[in-house]
Amino acid sequence: MGFVYKADPVRGAVWARLFAERMPEVGFHVWPETGDPATVRYLAAWQPPPNVMETFPNLEILFSVGAGVDQFDFGSLPPGLPVVRMIEDGITGGMVEYVTASVLALHRDFPRYREQQRAQRWEAIRVHPAAARRVGVMGLGVLGQAVLAQLARFGFALSGWSRSPHRIEGVDCHAGQDALPGFLAGCDILVCLLPLTPETRGILDQQLFAALPRGAGIVNVARGPHLVAKDLLAALESGQLSAAMLDVTDPEPLPPDHPFWSHPRIWLTPHVASMTQPETAVEAVIANLQRHRRGEPLVGLVDRRSGY
Repeated sequence: MGFVYKADPVRGAVWARLFAERMPEVGFHVWPETGDPATVRYLAAWQPPPNVMETFPNLEILFSVGAGVDQFDFGSLPPGLPVVRMIEDGITGGMVEYVTASVLALHRDFPRYREQQRAQRWEAIRVHPAAARRVGVMGLGVLGQAVLAQLARFGFALSGWSRSPHRIEGVDCHAGQDALPGFLAGCDILVCLLPLTPETRGILDQQLFAALPRGAGIVNVARGPHLVAKDLLAALESGQLSAAMLDVTDPEPLPPDHPFWSHPRIWLTPHVASMTQPETAVEAVIANLQRHRRGEPLVGLVDRRSGY
């Protein structure tokens, strides 16, 4: 029984060591090494090889090494092949840290203070209590719920929006397209944690920005193609939005002449909000392998109809 890891080789070396310690009966290989391809039952990858079933004819599970699966071309994957996205504590913890820092920066007007510093202007901005600031999260999966739980500790007024209904204590939950305008109207700070699907591509656009309270801030930690760049620039120019914290862009990296690089009210980071941690990722994968052996449902199994 073989397992192949096809992603960052430095992290792959850690995976190999941990598998040797915790599941030595599995023949673990880091791509391009595969051992006998016919014995490979499991593949963990950011991008699987082309014609994956020709390469590994007995593959039973494809694991994503990240929380998302939009990088996979599902049209090239057999419909019966289970695809599992990464759900592990390292990704969750990193995302909670990043979003919390971004929301607090917007809440305490750090982008405006950075502009004032560059202009050598010493001017206090009124401080509002967290309870007076309304924070909304789009996407109420594992990451969204963890982010909301942390933000609740500061006393923010919290709301959430997703495709399907959720009930979360202390969070005003909205579901479905018809509920989106009402949700947006109550967001002084909007956080995007949606999966990237055909329905959510380009969702952060002029129409959405116009539905937010004037002067709102946004945080995008999902995927770059969620955002329409020209609409963000126009909303910042008009004052409809006050600032944007962007960890993802389209493309990545941005070309040198892209206006996001120098915009005073856009903060950029290079897709680092959360990263899969090898130690906790291996624990999650091994736990799923054990579930698979027992015939139990897999944690993170992707529903191809919804795309996540």
